[in-house]
Amino acid sequence: MSEPLAVRYEVADRIARITLDRPERGNGITPALIAELAECVERADLDPAVHVMLLSGNGPGFCGGYDLVESAEGMGATAPQGGTGTPGSPLDPAVMAANHDPRETWDPMVDFAMMSRNVRGFMSLFHCGKPVVCKVHGFCVAGGTDMALCSDLLVIAEDAKIGYPPARVWGSPTTAMWAQRVGAQRAKRLLFTGDSLSGREAVEWGLAIEAPPAELLDERTEVLVERIAGMPVNQLMMMKLLVNETLYAQGLHASQTLGTIFDGVTRHTAEGYAFQRRAAEAGFREAVRERDEPFGDAGRSTFKG
Repeated sequence: MSEPLAVRYEVADRIARITLDRPERGNGITPALIAELAECVERADLDPAVHVMLLSGNGPGFCGGYDLVESAEGMGATAPQGGTGTPGSPLDPAVMAANHDPRETWDPMVDFAMMSRNVRGFMSLFHCGKPVVCKVHGFCVAGGTDMALCSDLLVIAEDAKIGYPPARVWGSPTTAMWAQRVGAQRAKRLLFTGDSLSGREAVEWGLAIEAPPAELLDERTEVLVERIAGMPVNQLMMMKLLVNETLYAQGLHASQTLGTIFDGVTRHTAEGYAFQRRAAEAGFREAVRERDEPFGDAGRSTFKG
């Protein structure tokens, strides 16, 4: 029996709807999910009937980041050599990288090769010719923010949270889009603390275009994508390329290379290994809770202004 799809794809009325569909795992990111996402984006980009894409998540939230429970808790497991395996298996490159034995030599370029493939998948949203609107409800944290920030426009429920808590330990934002979206000073404010923003705060900071009440999120997002869908597709492609060229000129590619390399480094520092050992002992969720506990927020937004 084939594995269930991690991403759903539908087209109607010039809108391609791309839905992350692993609700039982918080739409946790796996190699399969990234591959399916990129395939859906390419499919929509090549379809002349599609003018705009709408990215969203099924279940309680948009995306809780990488599905790291098995890999983080597998400290010390022996990973067989060779092959690619299935997501979550010992042959999964993500598991092999996370389960690196600190007594052995770590090859940062093997790690970079793996993670840069993920970046290319996320950046398909940015590189594609047509606009991408991302709709966020519930939560969008850690690696989930890579998909949201690589989209062109973000609509987020006012009570949702978005942020990168792994900045505290065991992570670096590989797509490096935070400074591009909110500016250097505000990006530092978030990444120096790992704090998250509410949807309302995300609008105030210029990260999102709108933050309606949760019960109006679908309605407000539909209004936006329908207006975009009414535009000629050639005009949409020109406008996206025009704006994106500004970000390319600001050195986005170089920042992403550095961010991706740093992501590997964070998992191989003394603090990174300590976090992984704790995940192996007490479970990944408990390790995350203990990581966030000193900040008094457990990943919740700490901004009240």
